[in-house]
Amino acid sequence: MWPLLFWMQKHLVWSIPLAMIAGFLAGQIADPDPLRWAILPLTFLMVYPMMVTMNLRQLLQPGGGKLMWVTQLLNFILIPAIGYGAGLLFFPDEPFARLALLLTSLLPTSGMTISWTGFAKGNVPAAVRMTVVGLIAGSLLAPLYLKGLLGAVIEIPVSQVFMQIALIVFLPLVLGYFTQRALISKHGQEVFQKNIKPKFPPFSTLGVLGVVFVSMALKSQDILNDPESLLAYLVPLVLIYALNFVISTLVGKALFPRGDAIALVYGTVMRNLSIALAIAMGVFGTEGADAALLIAMAYIVQVQAAAWYVKFTDRLFGAPG
Repeated sequence: MWPLLFWMQKHLVWSIPLAMIAGFLAGQIADPDPLRWAILPLTFLMVYPMMVTMNLRQLLQPGGGKLMWVTQLLNFILIPAIGYGAGLLFFPDEPFARLALLLTSLLPTSGMTISWTGFAKGNVPAAVRMTVVGLIAGSLLAPLYLKGLLGAVIEIPVSQVFMQIALIVFLPLVLGYFTQRALISKHGQEVFQKNIKPKFPPFSTLGVLGVVFVSMALKSQDILNDPESLLAYLVPLVLIYALNFVISTLVGKALFPRGDAIALVYGTVMRNLSIALAIAMGVFGTEGADAALLIAMAYIVQVQAAAWYVKFTDRLFGAPG
């Protein structure tokens, strides 16, 4: 089982499309409606393992104030503006597609922020702090942004969104922290870091694939009737990620040394698509499946773009010292 789980985690660019195909076929073979009951447990499976591996104590580390402020200004002002503008441009008459773009733009950073920063030999401790701050700030601000920007075209149940975030972000965060402390207390920090911690992210990937499968199954019949919709979703996603990479790279090169600049790029371009999926499916139900499909496609673009960017980091920022 472990080799399969690790393969799925390492090759999201393949495992996400496979889950989408499987969900599409399942939706053609059988009634997918009962799968809705799997959304909440799959969401918890998606988020909880990520929280077990998160180092909240990095928030207490001194330094990096300028980097953190610039990152959050991009994350909560510029990038949401890009996501909202792209929604108006590409989907003026599709409010739930606009919801998907806005959700992804409002929820920055994921575990992959830390991983890709490490691959590119950037400032990993800064990436960890960005991930924690982005997760908490995004979770608190997202309902307010959604209500303010989309409340006129979609009924945004703000209290329900907050409750969903409490259930899928803050409850797993608390449980994950206490799980981490219990494991460290029992096995020691070194064993936890080397042997136990790496086994949690693949389960998060399994939850992601499960939610993608369900969202695709629920939209299967609509996709069969209108296959061009997938391409219509892909084009704005590619443009948004390209624009985000360009802006973050220019800001990073102008203001920070190599390691900090790389952390800024991955701390702003990488989005927490797991939480975005969970909100779309958990709060908006059937209509949220439209948003979930677009978010599922964002996984493919995000992973592929991040992998390609690593290849260019030395050319853009110079070789590591």
